[in-house]
Amino acid sequence: MSGAEALPGAPRARLVLASASPRRRELLSRLGLEPDCIDPPAIDESPRRGERPRELALRLAEAKLAAILPRHPGAFILAADTVVAAGRRILPKAESREAARAALALLSGRRHRVWSGVVLAAPDGRRARRVVGSIVAFARLTPAEIETYLASGEWEGKAGGYAIQGRAEGFVRFLSGSYSNVVGLPLFETRQLLKGLGWPGPL
Repeated sequence: MSGAEALPGAPRARLVLASASPRRRELLSRLGLEPDCIDPPAIDESPRRGERPRELALRLAEAKLAAILPRHPGAFILAADTVVAAGRRILPKAESREAARAALALLSGRRHRVWSGVVLAAPDGRRARRVVGSIVAFARLTPAEIETYLASGEWEGKAGGYAIQGRAEGFVRFLSGSYSNVVGLPLFETRQLLKGLGWPGPL
C-alpha cells in the first residue's frame, strides 16, 4: 500500500494510522477502533550505529508520526514500530527466504525480545509515547521444521522472520509480556495512550 487510503470513518474525532500493517489495523479493531485513514510514511528504518533495539523502536515510531503529522491537522495520529532482537542484535524484516532461514536458526532454542514503540499525537498538539518489551522463547527447531515454516510464506516481510499469530505460535515455549506487542501493537498501552490524550470514543 502506498500513499494515504481513505476509509469510512465514524462521526467522531478522526483517527489516522501511520502504518500499512494489516496486523495493526486488525489489533485496533479489538479495541473497537477503525482508522479513518491509513497513511504509511516512507522512512529509512536502518538502525544507527550502536543503537539499541528499544531505542530504535521508539525512534522509528516517532519518525513515522513526524512524517505524516502535517498532512492530518485536527486528527489523532497513531504510529508504531516493532523490532525483534536477539541480545543487542537487531533482526530486520525478512525480505528473502535465506534471511528468514538465518533468523529462525538464530532464534531456535533461545530467548529473544520484541520491542514496540508507540506514539500518539492528539489534535491539540499533545503527544504521548510508550516502549513495550516482551520476551519470547522458541523451542529448538529442526531444519525440517524451519523449511516447513518457510514454505508457508508467513515469514515474508516479518521482523525476525516469523509471525507469532500464525504457525510460528507453535514454536513458542515461553512468552513474558504482551502477546499483542509481539503481533505488532501492544493493546493495553495503546488504549492507555488514547484515554490519556482524551480520545472521545468508547474504549
